[in-house]
Amino acid sequence: MTSRSHIRCIRLYPLAIPLRRKFSHAGHVRHEADPLVVQIELADGTLGFGETLPRPYVSGETVESAISWIRREMLDALASYHPRHFPEALERIEALSTHDTEGRVVTAARAGVELALLDAYSRHFGKPISEAVGWYGLPGFGSPGSLRSVRYSGVLGGDETRRLRRSVRLMRLYGLRDFKLKVGYPDDPDRIRLVARALGRGLGRKLTLRLDANGAWTLDRACEVLEAVKDVPIRCVEQPLARDDDAGFVTLKERAGVAIIPDESLATLDDAERLYGIGALDGLNIRLSKNGGFLPALRLAHLARRHSLLLQLGCMVGETSILSAVGRRFIENVPGIAFAEGSYGRRLLRGDVVRRPIQFGYGGRPLPLPGLGWGVEVDPERLKWHVRPGMLEFPL
Repeated sequence: MTSRSHIRCIRLYPLAIPLRRKFSHAGHVRHEADPLVVQIELADGTLGFGETLPRPYVSGETVESAISWIRREMLDALASYHPRHFPEALERIEALSTHDTEGRVVTAARAGVELALLDAYSRHFGKPISEAVGWYGLPGFGSPGSLRSVRYSGVLGGDETRRLRRSVRLMRLYGLRDFKLKVGYPDDPDRIRLVARALGRGLGRKLTLRLDANGAWTLDRACEVLEAVKDVPIRCVEQPLARDDDAGFVTLKERAGVAIIPDESLATLDDAERLYGIGALDGLNIRLSKNGGFLPALRLAHLARRHSLLLQLGCMVGETSILSAVGRRFIENVPGIAFAEGSYGRRLLRGDVVRRPIQFGYGGRPLPLPGLGWGVEVDPERLKWHVRPGMLEFPL
């Protein structure tokens, strides 16, 4: 007899959703979102959804490689899932590997599968995601997390300088107080000063400014830019150097006098422990898709809390409301988040896949989500509308 918690089918939806305007940084220009949505159907008909956005310059993965890993290494494993209760489901989900059988990082692919499983089994067993946090027993974690303190940031992409001032003004009109500027351009000092002037006297007091180079700077260039704007109150610099330049991170941290946060250099808990051990970071940028999903992200947040590191919840450009909802659950349960990104919803995407899109409120305030799982209801018709080139189905 088949258990009601047995996985009946897994479906993969590679999507293409146009952006309302292009988004660019030093490493890429993006005109559309390309998330991979994973759907898990249990024997009793319960559906769970996950989402991931594999990026070659982040974890080395692509949508195609993520699909290949799921087909090659996950289907047999998922066929044996029939947990009797939520803790047993969590044990199986936590055991999902962050590497494939050849040792390559598959954190993005893992995230899509993990998030769909958590959503499905939370709904199946009638247990909220907060019980997964409680199952870990991490001190200080749980409701309300950072819900009352953190605000979503305004992210300033690679716009022409004449548009930066207007973007800052519009974001300030909406009450945003934290800003991140993409850098890695020949005119970085001018761009930084332009944004600083647009933010005005509140910068360094009620308003904050972070920089993100996406690995585009050399060590010399990073020192040159940061020296040129040393009078600007910059809260931190994200991924200033190439992701494999550990020694450069250490040197820059010693010379720059600005907090350094890795992003592309940080895929797994082992990466975080290595970088902390050599003194190459002041904080962590956790991105749920990049870092393997919700449970590995909790481990990273716990490491940050233990070592008093700056903690940022980042996002992947072009995420739908599924992944935004996962981020909201993270905020609801993780204390000490200094900055949060994402939840732009229809402000950035021309379409979404849920009935009620997840967007931050005035001032970047995150609102709590109701219900089980990720707290969103995926619209099957909207999901099919954005699929390219077609849905993949694997009965188990």
